[in-house]
Amino acid sequence: MNNKPVLQQLFLFVALILSGISQPVLAQESHPKTPTPVEFMAGNNRMFFQMVVIKEFSPESKFDFLSVSSFSAGYDNKEEDLDIAIPLYINYTIYKGFSIAGGATVNNHVGIFPRLGAKHSFTNKEWVAVTIASFYLNSQKNVELFGIYEYKPPITPKINLFTRLQFLYIHSTRDKLHARSFLQLRTGLKINALNFGIGANLDQYGDEKMFKPNYGVFVGWAFQ
Repeated sequence: MNNKPVLQQLFLFVALILSGISQPVLAQESHPKTPTPVEFMAGNNRMFFQMVVIKEFSPESKFDFLSVSSFSAGYDNKEEDLDIAIPLYINYTIYKGFSIAGGATVNNHVGIFPRLGAKHSFTNKEWVAVTIASFYLNSQKNVELFGIYEYKPPITPKINLFTRLQFLYIHSTRDKLHARSFLQLRTGLKINALNFGIGANLDQYGDEKMFKPNYGVFVGWAFQ
């Protein structure tokens, strides 16, 4: 079995991760930045990595950048088990958490394609909620609904409960069929920038909704 394509795509993904983390760190000298959370999960079927980047163009700007990049692969390095998805959004705030969004998605299965949509976000000390609806400018005319919702109430002055629900649903309007979906669940503890616990990734692919569950333990860190 030839693992070269898998290794090449993994190398590219790692390079993008390092680039995404290093840029905010270099810019911290001017003003505080939104944390960049990364997460690794070791599951019973696959490994999973995710990085969320949310950055304002400037403190006064209505524009911001969002990317929820993810990588997953089976332990036997089969190329059909490899998933790399890097959605890139430039958002313009129109009113208190509501934004219009434009950008592109990089995917190891279908390549690069542009997209347009709308985003709503809400954050405070205990809640994070981000919802994005978008339309792909591709031949399948896909529509997508994506959401991340975290709840982090305090347990003690130094320890918080950490929970997250994240979902994706992509539907081909041309073929009127399911294209891709997932549900990700996390529960554990948060101590300052560190969070850890147990998780589940429930993935479905294609019009036949091929099901690939993955259960395991996760650890995450919010880079400043």
